[in-house]
Amino acid sequence: MPVFQLTDAILFPPPELAREDGLLAVGGDLSVPRLLLAYQLGIFPWYSPGEPILWWAPDPRCVLFPDEFHLSRRSERLRRQERFTITFDTAFTQVIGDCAALRADEGNGTWIDEAMQAAYTELHRLGHAHSVECWQGGELVGGLYGVALGGIFFGESMFSRVTNASKLALAALVERLMAWEFDLIDCQVASNHLIRLGARTIAGTEFQQRLAAALGKEERRGGWQRD
Repeated sequence: MPVFQLTDAILFPPPELAREDGLLAVGGDLSVPRLLLAYQLGIFPWYSPGEPILWWAPDPRCVLFPDEFHLSRRSERLRRQERFTITFDTAFTQVIGDCAALRADEGNGTWIDEAMQAAYTELHRLGHAHSVECWQGGELVGGLYGVALGGIFFGESMFSRVTNASKLALAALVERLMAWEFDLIDCQVASNHLIRLGARTIAGTEFQQRLAAALGKEERRGGWQRD
């Protein structure tokens, strides 16, 4: 399959035309209208510094159904001890910045450059992007962020500066999404870490069907800290 070159028009080719590795298109921008359309189609941006913006629609797709989430017994004990405080949408800018910084500290490359941080911070300001924070002694020690549309949460990245902090943030997110009857969390690409937490891969066609159904639900737009 060819890789499509995007123009200034807010359009994407059909996700099923992505290459075998999931790459669908290159170019465009990170404007709010383009990002929202991308997520509605099951497409997301992911690129390395110095590269043009790359847009992906992998098949199979890694997802986490909230009722299939699994915490290890050790993590569950830690959660019950209430040694950490969990908040929502309280420190979005810090969470996305720490997601990028921790990868850099560990010597890993990151797609969360300044342009990505600015774009998702704007999505957050408009009530589409959300963060979950894990605090210990008043210090942010873990968290995650992503985009919510209808009944689906598109997970983008998470970080931990203390063992299990991001898992506890994810557990709190799952609990809230279950209460709100969200259908699924899009994890994009499988990893051993995600699989251990209960995520699994599904075919691209099934993902698109579930995405369409989830987008038909009422959107929980706005700051989640009030809920």
